[in-house]
Amino acid sequence: MSRPVTVVTGGSRGIGAATCVRLAADGHDLVVAYARDDAAAERTATAVREAGARCVTVRVDVSDEGDVEGLFDTAERLGPVTGLVNNAGVTGRLGRLVDADTADLRRVMEVNLLGTLLCSRRAARDMVPRGVGAIVNVSSGAATLGSPGEYVHYAASKAAIDTLTMGLSKELGPDGIRVNGVAPGLVETEMHAAMGEPDRPARLIPTIPLRRAGTAEEIAAAIAWLLSPEASYATGTVLRVAGGR
Repeated sequence: MSRPVTVVTGGSRGIGAATCVRLAADGHDLVVAYARDDAAAERTATAVREAGARCVTVRVDVSDEGDVEGLFDTAERLGPVTGLVNNAGVTGRLGRLVDADTADLRRVMEVNLLGTLLCSRRAARDMVPRGVGAIVNVSSGAATLGSPGEYVHYAASKAAIDTLTMGLSKELGPDGIRVNGVAPGLVETEMHAAMGEPDRPARLIPTIPLRRAGTAEEIAAAIAWLLSPEASYATGTVLRVAGGR
């Protein structure tokens, strides 16, 4: 029996890397798509191979149509793609919208929304003729909280991802393709430092009912379940993994 082949965007670090390792342990072969950190991508690939899975790494800008086509063409070296995790995302700097740079706003929308659309479109084109496949979009608890004073533009992009998840699940359901989302809450990753506030988790913990930040592995477990046969009747849902926030 052939192993599932899953593409994970933003797969070199954080939630993406944890997802790749979890899926490898669950029997998937992996395509690690990443934007710039070659060393991190290779560390993830090594962990995937140590778990007994095949793996290729592909450097890609998910907002570029040509890069996305090349990603999926490369993925086919492992076999037909059966799964896609749209995890690649950027936030820009923390702050009020009035202070945001237009370039940051544009980049957030291009990566978070357009990138997810381009990857989902190509995945659907490959999966529909075979009548099997699953897509998981990584959203955010910000989509329903709005994130005022921090990144309302990012929250807006993730709200769009939730709508995409709902609509695409209805569009592709008759073709046998499931589309779901995971909405993480506060998670301990490098993203907080990248957005300019490495101590952000400590500041926000009092607002979380479980009184702690989540781990990348906890989010990866939710993604892995949605890709698994155990979730065979789940589509069009966004699973919130946010500690009650």
